[in-house]
Amino acid sequence: MRYEIKGGSFPVAVCKMSAGEAINCEAGAMSWMDPTIQMETKSGGLGKLVGRVLTNETLFLNRYVANADGEIAFSANSPGEIRAIDIQPGRSVVCQKGAFLASDESVDLDIFFQKKIGTGFFGGEGFVMQKLSGQGTALIEIDGSTVEYELAAGESKTIDSGYLVMMDDTCSIDVVMIKGVKNVLFGGEGLFNTVVTGPGRIVLQTMPMVQIVARIASMMSTKS
Repeated sequence: MRYEIKGGSFPVAVCKMSAGEAINCEAGAMSWMDPTIQMETKSGGLGKLVGRVLTNETLFLNRYVANADGEIAFSANSPGEIRAIDIQPGRSVVCQKGAFLASDESVDLDIFFQKKIGTGFFGGEGFVMQKLSGQGTALIEIDGSTVEYELAAGESKTIDSGYLVMMDDTCSIDVVMIKGVKNVLFGGEGLFNTVVTGPGRIVLQTMPMVQIVARIASMMSTKS
């Protein structure tokens, strides 16, 4: 995939396509394209449909095929960043629900189930996340700005709900309960935090939409 990310805080990925090249994306993600590019809508089968429902994605993927050289653009759904991820065999990544924007056709989009019940209930990421594997480039959406860490084996980060957007599948994820009654009641952080342990890369986002929505809801309830 040959791409250029433009637009600052309201990003768009402009991709150059050669004849015969194909790109998969979320339904509705395409912003503009040249007439040399043709769209096809696909589901990938019943299993893929169920997985897409569980990960808050649209039911269908759109496949864009270039009949001749052309350009296509994909826009983010909210202010933030679009991040290009290099997917290689043997190094898959796991993303939060709804992060996937577009990818080379050679990249596989699947569901990733949390292995621990407590993590699924209390970790803020849910039981089901997205897994990107295969080989090629994938574009994911980031709420706000990006902060990246490379965790060594056994090294961990404690993360508030919603801030983890992506991790290598070599990382493990768990939850911990916040200690201390005062911290729970007055700390404003809730009951649980997410703990991600290396080895592997993690990508955090600085302004999760779930936090923004919760803040707006809180302000509206206070005014009412």
